[in-house]
Amino acid sequence: MATLALRDLVKTYDKTEVLHGINLDVADGEFVVFVGPSGCGKSTTLRMIAGLEEVTGGSIEIGGRQVNNLEPKDRDIAMVFQNYAIYPHMSVRKNIGFGLRTAKMSKPDKEARIDEVAAILDMTDLLDRKPNQLSGGQRQRVAIGRAMVRDPAVFLFDEPLSNLDAQLRTQMRLEIKKLHQRVGNTIVFVTHDQVEAMTMADRIVIMKDGHIQQVGTPAEVYHSPANTFVARFIGAPSMNMLPATASGGVLRLDTGSTVDLPARADGPVTLGVRPDDLGLGEGVALVRGKVTVREPLGPETLIYVDTGAGGEVIAKADGRTPPEVGAEVTLNAKPENLHFFDANTGQALT
Repeated sequence: MATLALRDLVKTYDKTEVLHGINLDVADGEFVVFVGPSGCGKSTTLRMIAGLEEVTGGSIEIGGRQVNNLEPKDRDIAMVFQNYAIYPHMSVRKNIGFGLRTAKMSKPDKEARIDEVAAILDMTDLLDRKPNQLSGGQRQRVAIGRAMVRDPAVFLFDEPLSNLDAQLRTQMRLEIKKLHQRVGNTIVFVTHDQVEAMTMADRIVIMKDGHIQQVGTPAEVYHSPANTFVARFIGAPSMNMLPATASGGVLRLDTGSTVDLPARADGPVTLGVRPDDLGLGEGVALVRGKVTVREPLGPETLIYVDTGAGGEVIAKADGRTPPEVGAEVTLNAKPENLHFFDANTGQALT
């Protein structure tokens, strides 16, 4: 295991800068997930850590050692790609053992290591099978096993679950998390799926346009987003954003409602409230409008409400007695669940 440090990391293609001075410290044994929309730079960052992309500026340190100019094989890392890239003509045993082809180990030691990894991944009974005899989740475990067998300092995962169906993705998320708890290696995981990030990470790195927007635990980025981008990106459905104006410690929404503002601000402010926190229960009355769409989810129902001046918002209602489409409703939220952002910069107000 090892620490990982990115210092002022820059990447340019021709004259276009795509990473703009990334700084990050990953602790020994930490599970860090990079998440963001396509083109934000998360996979480029991972490939630079792996040595598959050259560093334009800054440095990468693994275990306190700068690795900018080292070949991938010399960085003590192992990478699991989006595509399994396992050999169809080889058995599971040989595919896992392929990671040891250059290791200076005796054959009995290699076999023992393969058996150890197979046991951890619950694949002992599958070692003699070929990949075409495996399910998609089992093939992904073979790819993980081939990375594990080397016992690297850092595991790098590049969207490894994106080719799996929804049920398998859920299963593999749980398996990778359990694997990390058992072996404790440092893991850097890239995904565009914020649900994967929230359920797997010790800390999440949220990126946009080659910049880090926020680094924090799942609870921190969900409950205390640094800006409107993070607030909208993390959480499903996305956070509602209501335009308002601040003056003298009071926030007046465009819908006509007023809210006490616990931050110093005057002028345009954006009030954010998550659908989970907006509903028909107790709290401050924020908006009133007409229900246009209902989405039943079993124990709860999402309701889409047209507020007129404030546009459309999403709220949650009880799944047994949701309001009918066309009904006029008043949506409330508790003051402690409201978020305030500078309307010009998008930054959170504190």
